[in-house]
Amino acid sequence: MQLRYNFRLYPDTAQREALARSFGCARVVFNDGLRLRQQAREAGEEYVSDGELSRRLITEAKSTPERVWLGEVSSAMLQQALADLNAAYRNFFASISGKRKGRKLALPRFRSRKDNRQAIRFTKNSRFKVLDNGRLRLPKIGDLAVRWSRALPSDPSSVAVIKDAAGRYFASFVVQAAEEEVLPPVGSEVGIDLGLTHFAVLSDGTKVTAPKFLRRAARKLKRLQQDLSRKINGSNRRKKAVVQVARAHARVADTRRDWQHKLSTTLIRENQAVYVEDLCVVGLGRTRLAKSVHDAGWAGFTGMLEYKAARYGRTFGRVDRFFPSTRMCSDCGRINDKMALNVRAWDCPCGSDHDRDVNAARNIKAAGQADFNDRGAQVRPGLVPAPRGEAVTHPDAACSTRSVEGISVH
Repeated sequence: MQLRYNFRLYPDTAQREALARSFGCARVVFNDGLRLRQQAREAGEEYVSDGELSRRLITEAKSTPERVWLGEVSSAMLQQALADLNAAYRNFFASISGKRKGRKLALPRFRSRKDNRQAIRFTKNSRFKVLDNGRLRLPKIGDLAVRWSRALPSDPSSVAVIKDAAGRYFASFVVQAAEEEVLPPVGSEVGIDLGLTHFAVLSDGTKVTAPKFLRRAARKLKRLQQDLSRKINGSNRRKKAVVQVARAHARVADTRRDWQHKLSTTLIRENQAVYVEDLCVVGLGRTRLAKSVHDAGWAGFTGMLEYKAARYGRTFGRVDRFFPSTRMCSDCGRINDKMALNVRAWDCPCGSDHDRDVNAARNIKAAGQADFNDRGAQVRPGLVPAPRGEAVTHPDAACSTRSVEGISVH
């Protein structure tokens, strides 16, 4: 299993200039490749192959006066820029052909130097190295200071250097996870109902209050954005105000991510199987509750549960979003009429008293257990062909004297 480990980088002034040069060269090569393929399509020519792009846009371009400065950066990084373009095209073709699940993807777009996120990637061919003194050596950039929060489980296969909107630099290592990280089995399983007032309600009755990080930082964000609106476009003060707003948003996102990591790790360690509802976050993001939905970060949290379950040998399952978990009685199975959001408790005709969210979490757990066994495989067996002697009824066969309820056999 491949994982990403992110660490903060602290480049000096010369290294910042080298990184800015690398970001620009990778962006130019990407845009040149995209432009070349668009021109070939408009002219009715054949699709430009990956090897042809590399030869024309990197090897031959370095000898031209317009692109001679491409030789100042690592050629492996430029190759990875074209690899990103090729991956974007492959994902687009797989999306329109139906091979890729999910939302339809658009054609790759041109990259801009004004984009909030700039990134370059180095593979083992580029000979990047983590030195004994803890610094990260990148070709034609230098030895960058890294703040190591933990050790890498194995040698990284690639590293991406990222600059975010707040002006921070990060190194994202791709490593192979160790196989001995499987946790010892436990006997408990849990169903999780995600919400807004309570971020997560567990099937055992535990309720986790929603932290609402964005709401708590709204006053500071409002003041910073008001200051930004008063700055003149193109001025240096406006650029500084943009960075301040980006840093405030980054602080909210980092706090949310850290909290979700701790909660998801606790749930995975304490339960052998975790079941959640497959929510349509994109659709909920278009409603009047959009700000609260995005503040909750359900998609990121369920993604953490999924990959941590696979990493530590746990079972993770998603229940169909159309499953009536709220309206179904967890005791008798009766499905009641739709309920308004302000109805937090209800009584079933069977005599059971239910908390709306706890009942939904119990139903999610039961539905998940019905679809998955302890090994994560489907419980329902597949269709088995009938033996030849039982596949048809011969005309001269003796009629059975048994009868089925509602059907009489003479």
